[in-house]
Order: sequence, then C-alpha cells, then structure tokens
Amino acid sequence: MIRMLLAFLLAAVLGHYLTPMLRQAAIRFGIVDRPDGKLKNHRAPVPYLGGIAIYLSFLLSLALTVEFQREVLGILLAGAIVVILGLVDDLGALSPPVKLAGQVVAILTLMKASVIIKLTFLPAWAALPLSFFWLLAITNAFNLIDIMDGLAAGVGLIACVVLCLVAAGNGREVVATLLAGLAGSLAGFLRYNLEPARIYMGDTGSLFVGLMLGALAMNNSYTSKNLVASLAPVVILGIPIFDMLFVMFVRWRRGIPVMRGSPDHFALRLRKWRLTTRQTVGTSYLATALLGCVAIAMMLVEGRTALVLLGGTAVAALALGFYLRKIDMTL
Repeated sequence: MIRMLLAFLLAAVLGHYLTPMLRQAAIRFGIVDRPDGKLKNHRAPVPYLGGIAIYLSFLLSLALTVEFQREVLGILLAGAIVVILGLVDDLGALSPPVKLAGQVVAILTLMKASVIIKLTFLPAWAALPLSFFWLLAITNAFNLIDIMDGLAAGVGLIACVVLCLVAAGNGREVVATLLAGLAGSLAGFLRYNLEPARIYMGDTGSLFVGLMLGALAMNNSYTSKNLVASLAPVVILGIPIFDMLFVMFVRWRRGIPVMRGSPDHFALRLRKWRLTTRQTVGTSYLATALLGCVAIAMMLVEGRTALVLLGGTAVAALALGFYLRKIDMTL
C-alpha cells in the first residue's frame, strides 16, 4: 500500500511540474495542434508533448517504487516504443501503415516478456492471438477517444484507479504500483488538460496510456468467484471500447474508411445534442466510474448474477449507440 501511494504521489507531483515545462518547449519549437475548422475547432493552437510529461512522470516514479522484473521491463520497453512512435506522429511525419507497424512491434515486445492473457481455461493457441488483438484494440481505442479536453486523461485516470483497487485486492502489488504510477501521472497532467486545455497529450500520450492500460488490465486477477468476471476489463474500459466500436460501425454504414477522421465519436454527438464540453466529459467520467463498480460487482457475485450484470451493460450500450446514431451531425 505504501509503494502504491508513493508511486501515485511521485508521479502526480512530477506530472504537475513537468507538464508546463513540456508545454513551453512545445510552444518554443512550434509543436502545436492548429484548428482546421473541421474536426479541430479549438480557438487557438494548443501545444502537444503532454504525452512526454505523462511518460516521464510515470517512468521516474517507478524508479523508486518497483523492482524491474522481466514483465516490468517489457512493459516499460513497449511503452518507450509507442512514445517514440507517437512523438513522430505528432510531428506529422508518420503514415498510418508505419504507425500500425510500430504498434505491432510494441505489442510483440510485451508478449515476448510474457505479458499475455493468463486464464487457466484458455489454451495458449487462443490466448496469444487474443492478447495481441486486445492490446491493439485498447491502444487505438484511447487514441480515438482523445478528441475533447480532459476526456482521455480523465477516463484513463478513473480506469487506473479501478484496476489498481482490483490488483491491490488480489495481492498483485507490482501491477497495482504500476497502475498507481500511471494514475498519478494522468492526475498531474489533467489539471492542464481540462477545458480550456492548455496542452494536449497527443498521440504520444494516448498511444502510451492505451497500451499501458491494455497490458495492466490484461495482467490483473478477476476470476476468483466466477469465470464471467474474466470480461471485467472490457467493462472497466467500456467507454473507449464503446467509442471505437461505435465509430467503426457508423463509418462502415456511411461507406467511409474506418481510419478516416470524422465527427462520429460519442462525445461529439453528446455535445451536438445538448451538453457542453465539461458536461460531456463529466458524464464520461461518471460512466467510467459506474462501469468500474459494475465490473467489481461482477467479480464478487456468483456466475449467474455476473452474467446478468454483463448482459444489462451490453443492452444499455446498444441502446445508447442506437440513440446516438440518430443525432444529426451534418448541421
């Protein structure tokens, strides 16, 4: 518990001081996100490099709190790969195929370090491809959800806290400490990212946070009471997963490439409906916290009740998706 608290506090303090420093560096070198009148409607250019602050505060906090075992080193190396990948992408020098190839290298690095799904009922021939697609999906889901001030950072912070509680409750101290450090780095950054954002995390941060959450959620413990709870990580990370699947479905129905940017995200549709940016982000935070509670409840009850909770969550997500799809985004 002391290590977890220390990791959180160190990362939060470091993030608090590193973020404005990286902001000034981004302004000095012109590394900014400029409004384009289409998907980017902020009033003035906003500096990138927030992801570097998140990564550095996370990494430095772990230097004093975690033993660098094989899996930890694999996680940190994979994190470094996507940070470099995201930084090059933020500078506008990376094509989508190269970006995807870099993610694959980072994921294979994790898997080589034995960071894979480890469920006794799941054979190795199924666990390996499932681990690969899970990591790829969550990494890109967080990359997609980073479209509104404070959204990705806050959702990631709450998911970290829930996953940290799960890990601590199951005696997974190393995983819990890593999650506490990631939560602290996001907390230190979030102060500067809330509306009106003074800095963005960019692909550097969103790819890193997504990969870390995917890896740490996958390496947690959920099934002591029932096997249905093996899907608890899907529920905890339900907001980015919902947005990714919703955007993919809407773009497919519209006949446009899935990877092309468009205003189809759930957050943009909520804002178009009647919510302000802060209300939309706050609603997303509340939904993430509620999904975390549902996931923990799934872990504590017997299998049939857990299945009911999972089914109810899925029905609610489908109903929400159906309603959001009717919002006209062309006006």
